[in-house]
Amino acid sequence: MRRRLVISYLLLMVLVLLALETPLAATLTSRETDRVRADRLADATRFASLAGPALRGGVPGPLAGELGAYDDLYGIGAAVVDRDRRTVVASTGWRPGPGTASALDMALAGQQFSRPDSVWPWVDGPLVVAVPINDGGEVLGAVVTTTPADKVRRTVTAWWLLLAVIGLIAVSACLATAFGLAGWVLRPVTELDAVTHEIAEGDRGARVRPRLGPPELRRLAASFNNMADVVSDVMDRQRAFVAHASHQLRNPLTALRLRVEELGPSLSDADGRAEHQLALEETDRLAKVLDALLTLARAEREENQRVTVDAVAVAASRVAAWEPLARRSSIALRLVADDAPAYARTVPTAIDQALDALIDNAVKFSGDTGEVTVTVRPADGGIALAVRDTGPGMTASQLGQATERFWRAPEVQNVDGAGLGLTIVAVLVDASDGRLTMRAGEPCGLVAELWFPAPDPVDPSDDPVLPGPRLAADAPASVD
Repeated sequence: MRRRLVISYLLLMVLVLLALETPLAATLTSRETDRVRADRLADATRFASLAGPALRGGVPGPLAGELGAYDDLYGIGAAVVDRDRRTVVASTGWRPGPGTASALDMALAGQQFSRPDSVWPWVDGPLVVAVPINDGGEVLGAVVTTTPADKVRRTVTAWWLLLAVIGLIAVSACLATAFGLAGWVLRPVTELDAVTHEIAEGDRGARVRPRLGPPELRRLAASFNNMADVVSDVMDRQRAFVAHASHQLRNPLTALRLRVEELGPSLSDADGRAEHQLALEETDRLAKVLDALLTLARAEREENQRVTVDAVAVAASRVAAWEPLARRSSIALRLVADDAPAYARTVPTAIDQALDALIDNAVKFSGDTGEVTVTVRPADGGIALAVRDTGPGMTASQLGQATERFWRAPEVQNVDGAGLGLTIVAVLVDASDGRLTMRAGEPCGLVAELWFPAPDPVDPSDDPVLPGPRLAADAPASVD
């Protein structure tokens, strides 16, 4: 935008200079030509006053010496011709030119003649002047001079070059002023664009400096900052509400479960015990939903902070943690990765939680004697982690809805879960500037692939964070 604005300023300045300097250049050319023409006409008129006796008596007299001295002094050829176009006397440098014949025609007709009207830098040829010789109203002949126009052309060219230099200086000054003015006008817009991208990437603390640019853009910057503050406050309130509500509901839910559990011994019939078991399962399911909401709220609060982790080590620890549950379900869970570390730049615990959710889903939906494979490999300048299962997979439309909150496929509505696992994965991956892609596996199943950027290789102060031993409280738990 700045370049286009400067070009528009510059184009306007060039048009103004052309409108001013073109007539001025033509005026200077005409003025210089008229000055020289006036001198030549005066000289030719004086020669005509001396040529009368030469034409009447046929004796050149002092005219020949005058023409010779004039030619030697100024380098201008001159000649006197009679009414029959015969040359009576001429200087040594006299040479008839292309315009001499028409000049004589006009002079012998009793009129002064001069050509060209203006000596332009690109036009060759001399300046021809012809003056009639009159005697008592009778035209006896004419005086013709041919002035080389090189000196006039050099003078005109010098004037034009001076105008061009002045124009270039004006254009340069306009260009510098235009860049400064465009920068002053567009600096708030540029900063607004940059801050908008920063906010879109997760930095909700980015703001525009409101003291830049014209008053209209300052008001726009202030309004934008107010809007960003309001949106950030609303998001904080929303996340705080989800976290607080989830946390506050845990105590009454725990008390409710204890009371329902205490009712078990007092139930004697089979139907009552079955309903009692269903009530306990629903309270457990509700507790898992609250845990998932707390996890989602914490994940959405992650901003800017990045850590470097060894994706291979994290994947190995998560596969080892889920191995007992997978073995209990007759699922073969294995890791495919190189022995060398594969460092990724993510928000804290992003890979851990994402793999927990994906492995949980893979184990849950692979069925008996299924197989779940976790792969870690470098890809596209970062690290890719893929979780592949042999379950029923998803259709194309289901893949598009899989990361929506509380969404679950129709055929798995009765399977344990809250429908928030993939949502949490998507939030963590997005906060880490990564990608989450899911596709159907071949010949069956689902492939969920995570991609995280690699750390900056020129940052030696950023030591890799390796996963330590997980406590019992960190054991795998269903998050979907």
